[in-house]
Formats: sequence, C-alpha cells, structure tokens
Amino acid sequence: MPYGDGIMTFMAGEALEAHRMVKIDTAGSQAPIDVIYAGAGEASIGVTEHAAANETPVAVKLFTWGGTMEIEAADTWDVGATIYCAASGKASDSATGSAIGKGKTLCATAAEIIEIIVSPVLSSTAGTISYADAGLQTDETIVEAVLGEIYTDLLSAQSFIGIPLNTFREASAFDVGAIAANGGVLASDSTPILEAINAATDGCQRISWVNSNNDQIVTSIPLPPDIDTDAGLVLHVRIASNSTTDAVGFTVDTFFNEGDSKVTDTSTTNQTATYAEKLATIATADVPSGAQTVTIGLTPVAHTTDYMYLTAAWLEYTRKLRTS
Repeated sequence: MPYGDGIMTFMAGEALEAHRMVKIDTAGSQAPIDVIYAGAGEASIGVTEHAAANETPVAVKLFTWGGTMEIEAADTWDVGATIYCAASGKASDSATGSAIGKGKTLCATAAEIIEIIVSPVLSSTAGTISYADAGLQTDETIVEAVLGEIYTDLLSAQSFIGIPLNTFREASAFDVGAIAANGGVLASDSTPILEAINAATDGCQRISWVNSNNDQIVTSIPLPPDIDTDAGLVLHVRIASNSTTDAVGFTVDTFFNEGDSKVTDTSTTNQTATYAEKLATIATADVPSGAQTVTIGLTPVAHTTDYMYLTAAWLEYTRKLRTS
C-alpha cells in the first residue's frame, strides 16, 4: 500500500544535520533504505527533520508532500529568489540543476534555517539548467552560458586564413612579370626580395623593400565556405621600418571572384623598427555575396628613407552557421 504521510523514516548513510536535503544512497545496504546529502544541482527527495548519526534512523519530510520546508542556507538571497540544491544538501540561489522552490523570506546570513516554498519542477530553460562539464572544457556552469560560449566561438570574427609569404609575387597593376622575370617569383635578387632576417641568427622569412621601392606584390586565395560575406574582412600584416623616419604600411587593392571592381583600402602604419601587427579593413559593402576567392595587391606607401619589411599576412573573417 502506498505510503501516505508527509514524513518517512530512512537510515542515515552518513552523519546528517537537520534541515538538509538528502537523496537515496544507491550504494547503501541498510534497511530501510539509506539517504545521504544531495550535492549541488542534484535532485533530492526531501529534507531531514532532525540530525542523525551515521547508520541511525532519520525522518525525512518528502518534497512530494508539498507545503513549505525549512532548509539550511548555503548563502544569502532576496525574498522570492529561486532556490536550488547546493553542496551538502543546503539551499542556494546559485542556479545549479533544477529549482526546488522559492525563498519565502529574506536570507541575510549563510547557515540560517529559511522557509522555502516548495515547487520542485524540472528546469525547461537553458538559464536554469546546470552543465556538469565532465571533460573540463569550459569555466561556465549553466547551459545558457555554455551555449553562449559555443556560439561566440562559432560566430567569431577571428576566423583565420593564412597567406604564406612565398605565395606573393611581384606585379605591376596585378600583372606578374614575364618568364624572363620568373613570373614575379620573389627571391634573394628580386625586387622586393624574400630573405631571412639574419641567415646566421634569425631564419624568419620576410619580404623586404629597399627605400623608395614601391613595387606591388599580389596573391590570390580561395575563401572558405563558412565565411559570412555580410560581415567584411580584415587584412592583418606584421610590418616594420628599418628605422623611425618613415611610417610604413600598404595600399591594399582587392578583387573578389571574377569581373569584380577593384576595392582600395589603406592599412595602419608602423614607424618603428619593431615589428607590429597592422590592419586594413575591407568593408562589408565591398565583399560581394557569394564571394569564393579574393585577389589581393599590396603596394607599400612612400618610404623614401627607410627599408620596409613584411613577415606575415593573414585574413580574419566572421563565420556563418553552416546548415548542411
């Protein structure tokens, strides 16, 4: 015959304090069944009516009986706060797992015994469901925050397309040289040159323009299928001047797909011998819908005194959500 009273006797599976939430101990072996503290975010069956030593009887007021419960607080909260199970069976307004009810009164001090209006329901919104993170993949604890983190990553504006230096070729108005000029391939005797910063001590490759040389370099790269053409592109370059006289940078010319009109932008500049990351923004309006390839031409701005150096180039773009 079903049990019909609101209070039921169990055996304590550990030392228990009064007014704490407990759960069935599935590893317990006592009769009647063992109960132990419910942990943070765990479902509990009710609240202890009194303290009990391990392996002694304990009366538990069941949540299924309804009404209000007196539960020890783990922290403080305002009147009407949504209450959850915290560590060691205490009550908290920190969202973990499913809500157990509402705080009937203000809780001003942790460890108070506070009356809770019981309304235990399974959470149905991401803002109140906890995330266990067994794989230690995030610092977030609530499903809504975890989803926000995932979508922030998916839709990041920092998706990356690398442009290796050896894909650039010397060009004039986007036309590379004849076969006699090796088709504009950059080498140690081309203009500009592709070289190591220091053959003995620094093998980092760079493209180097002598002072007053403004020869264009060009490259063409495919664009990934997850690019959001409604969000624009940003060209990043690492550049330096060999002194502090000239502020070096690029005029950036781009064509998308075939038959496109040239778009011209200007990068920020660097007037030091220390390499720095500089940007050129290609506006959303200049990136056509359905763009699948881009041709980029970089022409150094005037630098009549100092050499100009380029050690890296890449595009950053915003991803769109892929649906297939």
